[in-house]
Amino acid sequence: MMKTQKPLVSVVDDDESVREALPDLIRIFGFDVRAFSSADEFLASEWLKNTDCLVLDVAMPGMSGPELQEELARRGEKIPIVFITAHKDESERIPLLQSGAVDCLFKPFSDVALQDALDRALR
Repeated sequence: MMKTQKPLVSVVDDDESVREALPDLIRIFGFDVRAFSSADEFLASEWLKNTDCLVLDVAMPGMSGPELQEELARRGEKIPIVFITAHKDESERIPLLQSGAVDCLFKPFSDVALQDALDRALR
């Protein structure tokens, strides 16, 4: 599979509205994007090895965002992660950042906040 010229951002979120809206926005920022409805779907995909940044929901059925982060680390995959969450809880956010996430954005987040996080992740 050819590596694309643009960085590939993979969105993993069980919320269909997020999987529809977020990729459009991320494309406007100039990135390629793929969306997945679960951590398992992402892990099983051919896109895992080409993903340059992960936009990852914290709370999902099955494997959660933080569990996916642990699984990627266990596999030796060093993909920068921007977490997104509907739970505005600083006590949840801090451990995610301490375990290596680039950022943790609270939904609804601004376009600017997302673009800034992606720019930092892909630097």
